[in-house]
Amino acid sequence: MAQDLTEKELLKMELEQLKKEVKNERALISKTGKEIKEFVEAQAAEDPLLKGVPEDKNPFKEKGGCSVS
Repeated sequence: MAQDLTEKELLKMELEQLKKEVKNERALISKTGKEIKEFVEAQAAEDPLLKGVPEDKNPFKEKGGCSVS
């Protein structure tokens, strides 16, 4: 799609995108980083990647082996 556009059209699209992005509210990373850390720590007890999945509820567990003789 982008190959079919002229350089002028591409620059116009980029300008429109930048106009949208400039309206976004900015926040200090020192504040947002702390908020993200608190959120992750609050959700850690329910995170299956941290605590694991019980074998009886794991849809990806090995159902049986395969042997070639």
